[in-house]
Amino acid sequence: MAEQIADNAPAHTELWVERTGTRLYTGKSSRGAEVLIGSESVPGVFTPGELLKIALAACSGMSSDFPISRRLGDNYDATIRVSGTADRENEVYPQLDEVLELDLSELDADAQQRLITLIERSVDKVCTVGRTLKAGTKVTLTIDTDA
Repeated sequence: MAEQIADNAPAHTELWVERTGTRLYTGKSSRGAEVLIGSESVPGVFTPGELLKIALAACSGMSSDFPISRRLGDNYDATIRVSGTADRENEVYPQLDEVLELDLSELDADAQQRLITLIERSVDKVCTVGRTLKAGTKVTLTIDTDA
């Protein structure tokens, strides 16, 4: 379990993957979460690229939760669809597209536009995954041969 710091917030969560078969891994966290990761041809698993997209959609949803629930109440329904085709020649996703499906019919047109603006601002300001993807990030790999 993650260590606790003075204010009872968990210390950083450790993340790792363990190989469970040919191109099959289980992603794990020190908080006890697990996710199955593998090739697209394997049923019941996410590919790494799918997890990236899901992380983006979940981050946008969580970042917009407060402004939406303040206007629509805590029990609103939302689905965030995310898509983007990989450029296999360069092994990148050149574009990821999100669509937030949200019923705003109980709001008038002005209130809808105000909420949409608040959602966009909130996601742009606090969605760490989206901000990281837009800014780019340095990634390092160390090979530990003593394991």
